[in-house]
Amino acid sequence: MCNARFVLGAFAASLLIAGCGRGQPVQETPTPIEQPPGRTPQEIADSIAAERARQDSIRAAQLAAEQAAQRAARAARQTLEGTVYFDYDESTITSATEAALRAKVEVLRANPGVRLRMEGHADERGTSEYNIALGNERAESVIQFLTNFGLSGDRFSSVSYGEEQPAMQGSNEEAWALNRRVEFVITAGGDSIVGS
Repeated sequence: MCNARFVLGAFAASLLIAGCGRGQPVQETPTPIEQPPGRTPQEIADSIAAERARQDSIRAAQLAAEQAAQRAARAARQTLEGTVYFDYDESTITSATEAALRAKVEVLRANPGVRLRMEGHADERGTSEYNIALGNERAESVIQFLTNFGLSGDRFSSVSYGEEQPAMQGSNEEAWALNRRVEFVITAGGDSIVGS
């Protein structure tokens, strides 16, 4: 009887093993992947286009600001280098000269690193020595005007050329008027000038 039980147990086990091997595979239903709440491709494209437009706008504004700063710097440089003129045999600052010098004061205040050399000139009338002295008086008169507005005299130097370097050749009133002048030469800080 023991044998019968053994045979019966072995038969049941073989049926069980045979049944498990041939069964149809269990198909699992795939779990749907949840998409995070997102944007449509059109929304993404619109967002990219908007960001590009924003970046272009920023670049355009930066370029415009740089160009405006360059224009202001050129204007400031022209103001500093602008020549001032004097009446015959005079070193007195005229109202026209004063206006030009006041504009220079503003640029110099905005550019504390700028240094200038004032070059005094005279027309051909008078002796060479007298014209050298007159050119010097004109340059010093300009320096005095600028320092009266609180600018340090250390920023300025002067030289006189008298009649030696005329702006215009000739022995007539037009030439003489152009030769009675002080010219301005930037000697330091010229590369960093900003508009005022």
